[in-house]
Amino acid sequence: MGELAIDFCGEWHEPREGEPFNIGREGDLEVDDNPYLHRKFLQIARQNGIWWLNNVGTMLSATVADTTGGMQAWVAPGARIPLVFGQTRVVFTAGPTTYEFDVHLKTPAFRQERQVDDGSGTTTIGPVRFTDSQRALIVALAEPMLRREGTGFSSIPSSAAAAKRLGWALTRFNRKLDNVCDKLDRVGVVGLRGGGGKLATNRRARLVEHAVTSHIVTPEDLPLLETMKGKADED
Repeated sequence: MGELAIDFCGEWHEPREGEPFNIGREGDLEVDDNPYLHRKFLQIARQNGIWWLNNVGTMLSATVADTTGGMQAWVAPGARIPLVFGQTRVVFTAGPTTYEFDVHLKTPAFRQERQVDDGSGTTTIGPVRFTDSQRALIVALAEPMLRREGTGFSSIPSSAAAAKRLGWALTRFNRKLDNVCDKLDRVGVVGLRGGGGKLATNRRARLVEHAVTSHIVTPEDLPLLETMKGKADED
C-alpha cells in the first residue's frame, strides 16, 4: 500500500501524489449511480506535503472522524480538512442512502488513542446525557449502519419504520427525535437545524452520521431495540 489508500466496500484505491483523486457518481472512485450524489463530490489531493479532503460539491456535506470517536468535523461544500490520522472515516448521505469509506495514512501526523468506557451505562458526550429511550431511538435509526461490517452503504429507516421497530407511536418517536436533536444542537453539533431555527429536513441522516462516528451508539447498543420495545421514558 502506498502513502495513502482508500477502502470502500473492500476495494482499495490509491491516489497518486500530484493528481487530484475525485470521488462521486463519476471519477476515480465511482461510489454509486445515485442521482442525489454529485458527479464530483469529494476530492483528495496532496499539497505542501499534506493530504487534504476537499468538498468540491455544491449541496452535500460529509462527516469526517477519526475511528476512535475522539475527533469529528462536518465538511460543508467548499470546505476542506487535512487528513492527519492513521485511519479516518468519511460518512455522507445522498438521498435515502448513507455511504462510508475509510482513508488510511501510512505516516499519520497524529496518533489515535481509543477512549476508555467508564462502564456507567450512561452515554455522555461533553455535557450531553441520553436516556435509554433516547439512545434506543438513535440505535433504531442507525441499525443498518451498526449491523454492517466494514465500509459501504446503507439506508436510514424512515421515522415511521424506526418507530415501528421500537413499538412506539410515531408522534412519541418524533417528539423524542426533536429532544435528541435539540440536545446535540445546543452543544454545537451542526447540521441538525435548518434556516430560522427549524429542524433540518435531513436531520435523521445527520444524527446517524454524528452518533456513529462519535461512538454515541455502537453495535453493543443493539440490544436496546428489544429492551426498550414498547417502552418510552419521559425525557
